[in-house]
Amino acid sequence: MFQVEMSAAVRSATGKGPMRQLRIEGKTPAVVYGGGGEALNLQFDTKTLYAKLLQFSRRNTVVMLKIGDEAERSVFIGEIQTDPVTDKLIHVDFCEIDLDKNRAYSVPVVYNGTAKGVDLGGDMIINQRKVVLEGKPLDIPDECVVDVTSLGMGESVKCGEIAIPEKVKMVTDKDILAVSIVKPGQKVAA
Repeated sequence: MFQVEMSAAVRSATGKGPMRQLRIEGKTPAVVYGGGGEALNLQFDTKTLYAKLLQFSRRNTVVMLKIGDEAERSVFIGEIQTDPVTDKLIHVDFCEIDLDKNRAYSVPVVYNGTAKGVDLGGDMIINQRKVVLEGKPLDIPDECVVDVTSLGMGESVKCGEIAIPEKVKMVTDKDILAVSIVKPGQKVAA
């Protein structure tokens, strides 16, 4: 799983007026939920936060938050709010997580290479672009890679055949076809 470190400062002000002033000063308000305590109000430098968010948008990411003198907190991004007209950051919600607890995550599947069957005129049909894996957050891979170069005409790979780390369990049905090579115009049985 992708990891990134970010620094934040605690904020005491709340409400529409103080948040507007905070944004004028180049800061973005944020909140950390979870961890068994009250929500923690934070503020980030907007340019730095935006640059970090672009690095890992739409990826499973554990963010290690450094908040002043406090111990680091492990969080996921819950919600990113942007202005509908200007697309500027308005607010970010973070959810604290336990790195020692198993959870299910949707992980993208990447298909590498050109299949032998495609070179012979076949079509590659991709049925699964994501699979669900269960495990501790730091054990989950960024993506699952499937090498399709050895697949001939009429051959396929099922989800259960996708290589995953030992400490991780496949939640997606293992009998579902992930990718198959078929003759042009042939229908694929799922």
